[in-house]
Amino acid sequence: MAEPKRPRKWLLRSPGTEAPARLFLLPYSGVGASMYNRWPERIGPAEVCRIQLPGRENRVREEHYGTYPQLAGQLAEALLPYLDRPFGFFGHCGGALPGFATALLLAERGLPTPSWLFVSSQVAPHLGPYGRFLSLSDDQLRDELRQMAREMGGDEPQPDMIELGMRVLRADLAANRAYRLPAPVQLPCTVHTLSWTDDHEIRPEQMTGWDAYAAPGRFRTSLLPGGHFAFLQAPEALRTALAGTMTEQPEAAPNPAAGIEEHA
Repeated sequence: MAEPKRPRKWLLRSPGTEAPARLFLLPYSGVGASMYNRWPERIGPAEVCRIQLPGRENRVREEHYGTYPQLAGQLAEALLPYLDRPFGFFGHCGGALPGFATALLLAERGLPTPSWLFVSSQVAPHLGPYGRFLSLSDDQLRDELRQMAREMGGDEPQPDMIELGMRVLRADLAANRAYRLPAPVQLPCTVHTLSWTDDHEIRPEQMTGWDAYAAPGRFRTSLLPGGHFAFLQAPEALRTALAGTMTEQPEAAPNPAAGIEEHA
C-alpha cells in the first residue's frame, strides 16, 4: 500500500498503530499546533494527534484555508488514511467550529465519521458568530496574541512574529464571521461540550444549543474549573472528561448520511 502523501503537512507527526483510537486537536485562532505541547501523547484509549493548519508555524508560507467548509474538505482528504479506527475532534473556541465542520462534511459524504466531537468554549453554529475577538481593533488583537504567547509558556514574542500571527488571526476571524448554520444539524456521534467556571470569553450558559447536534442519547456536557486558557495545560479534570466519554460504549450510530443535507 502506498504511503499517504506528506503526512506531516497536516499532522505534527504520523499517528502510530498501537492506540485503539485517535483524538485530533485543532488549534485556536491565530496560532498553530504547538499550543498543545503540554498535552500528553495519549488520553484514555486515544492517541493525541495535533493538527497543523496552513499559514502558521511550519506551514507559514502557505495560504490560509479560507472558510470552514473549505478547510473541512482539505482536512477530510488529508486525514482519511488515519480514520481507520474510532476517532474524535477537539477544539477550543476558534478551534471548535472547524472540527464541527469537518465532522459534518464527513457525514455528508458518507465517509468515516467521528465517534466524538469535543467542543470547548464555543457557541453552537446556529447561534453565532459570537465572540469578543470579532470586534477588536488590530492593536487589541496584537495584545491578545501577546497574551496567548505568554499563556503558551513561550518567550515574549518579537514584533515580526506578532505581525505574522496577525495575518493568520485576521483570516481565522473572517472564517468565523462567515460561518453560521440556519438550524441545528444532527451528527451521528457523541457531542460533548466543555465549559469553564471562570471563562469570561464564553460563559457556560452561552453554550446551550449543542444538544440538538447530537444523536439521541449521545450528548454530554461538563463544567470544568478554570479560565479561558486552562485547556492549554490539559488539566486533570479535562483529561478525565475526555477519557470518560471515549471509553463509553455508545449506542449504535445511525447511517452517517441519513437526514443530513449538504451545507455550503
